[in-house]
Amino acid sequence: MTDASMDRANRFRAEAASQGLPPEEVEEWIRAARPAAYLAEGGDGPLAARIGGDPVLPHGVPTPSEPFVASVDLAALPPGTTGLPLPADGHLLLFAGTDMRGIGGQAPDAVLYVPAGTPTNPSPLEDGRREPYRPRELRTVWHQPSAQMPESFALDRWGGFPEDEQFELADELGDAWAHGGGHRPAWTLQIGGHPVSPQNDPVHYARGPADPAPSAQGGTAHEESADDWVLLASWRCGEDVTELDSGVAHWVIRHRDAAARRFDRVHRYVEMA
Repeated sequence: MTDASMDRANRFRAEAASQGLPPEEVEEWIRAARPAAYLAEGGDGPLAARIGGDPVLPHGVPTPSEPFVASVDLAALPPGTTGLPLPADGHLLLFAGTDMRGIGGQAPDAVLYVPAGTPTNPSPLEDGRREPYRPRELRTVWHQPSAQMPESFALDRWGGFPEDEQFELADELGDAWAHGGGHRPAWTLQIGGHPVSPQNDPVHYARGPADPAPSAQGGTAHEESADDWVLLASWRCGEDVTELDSGVAHWVIRHRDAAARRFDRVHRYVEMA
């Protein structure tokens, strides 16, 4: 944990103590937090990601079935800022349409990893279903711990059907975290961390009945295993997608598949408020 992350955790502890929240649950909330990188427009840093326009694809790669969202320069993300076993360089390309809102599911061509030095060509989409998303450059990168949504924390912490009091406690922990400086910065693209969702947690949806919550796998409630589903990326669509009200696209993946670069096993979810 970095000095900045430790300082944020200590401010949260102080805020939670002032509200009389249980110390054990305070520490569990901190343990559940995961590193995340938040990318936004503005700034004069190196180009961390390109949003919209046409994708630049390796020679011979079929054009993905959905519109191009973003190309993330993995070398522009400081090591350890996402908590994911991603390559140190190359580009991660993300694709998502807007006519697939709802639960979603596996999307074999939703993410493409392009190793550094790979010959590429601009590849306009040719199906005519929609114009490319508005081109933008993301040069601002924040990195900080990402907390779970309170409902997701309660489901993972207490499993099954938490009591109303447990959901209320999770909400109180979330408020204390925000008051202690844990709120998310303004962002367009998030890499790693926990999702923020207007409706449902996409990591929980991907997990499914055959994948128990971390608390059911033995040990502490948030020990990570190779089988754990994790958030790969989220995109806040904003004005780029007028047909979705506060639309968000998520890409989630098993930890082991990210490590093996099996991005064809990604699940994608598109939702609106």
